[in-house]
Parts: sequence; structure tokens; C-alpha cells
Amino acid sequence: MALEIGTKAPDFTLKSMSADGLVDVTLSSNFGKQATVILFFPLAFTGVCTQELCDVTAGLQKYADLKAEVLGISVDSPFAQSAWAKKESISIKLLSDLNKTVTKAYDVVFPGLAGIGDTSARAAFVIDQAGMIVYSEQTPTPKDLPDFGKIEAALKAL
Repeated sequence: MALEIGTKAPDFTLKSMSADGLVDVTLSSNFGKQATVILFFPLAFTGVCTQELCDVTAGLQKYADLKAEVLGISVDSPFAQSAWAKKESISIKLLSDLNKTVTKAYDVVFPGLAGIGDTSARAAFVIDQAGMIVYSEQTPTPKDLPDFGKIEAALKAL
């Protein structure tokens, strides 16, 4: 079960691909500056994940206007994430949780997806500038998308 609202968000540093190669992205670097929307997704190059992150990419300005950065996290390697982002024109910062440490810290492990192994469940968190979780959702199945209306409402309430 995903971490609850009112919980201090576990800090993390994960790898992401940039134009300059692999870079570290640390959640707490946003604290005191902007809110953070974390979207956990099972796997790159899959239909529902592609739909979700392409739709969010199309609406990124809405999140910027609400003073929030959107981070996508999966258990894929940063190299696979980068290839997928290029293929699908996904501009959200994608972070690799290859060892599943952040997925476990946020309690959103999806066991045995399609018989291939544990992945991140589809989940969403809104973290305020103080590092507190103000919205938490894990969808019932990997095919279900988070409630983006509730995510936006949580950001507007900050």
C-alpha cells in the first residue's frame, strides 16, 4: 500500500539521462523551491505507460504554472528510458530505480508483473515544498491511470 498523505516523503537520488549523459536527480533539491509530482510506472515501451507519460508531457505547462516538477520513476535502466522518451517525445524527467529501492521506500512494488518480475506499480504522489506527501494514489491495476484531476487539485491547494 502506497505511503499515506501526511508522511514525510523519503528522499532519494536516482539516475536520469540528460543531453550530457547520466545525471543524479535528488528529490530534496526541490524542497523550499517547488512541489514535486512523482509518477511511478511499471515499464517503458508499454501501451498504458506510453499513453500516461505522453499525456502528461502534453500538459507539462499546467504543472509548471502550478509550480511543480513532474518526475517519472520506473525500474527500467536510464538507457531504456532515454530511448523510449526519444521515440515517444516524452519530455518528463525519467528516473531509473533499477534496484527498486525507491519503489520499496514508497511501498509501491507490483509483484510479478506479467510473470516477468517485480516492477513499480502505477502510482502518483504530490510532494509539497516542505517534503510532505499531500496526495497519494496507487491504482488498482497497472492498466488504470492515476486521477490527474485530484493531482491537479492537490497542487492548487498548496
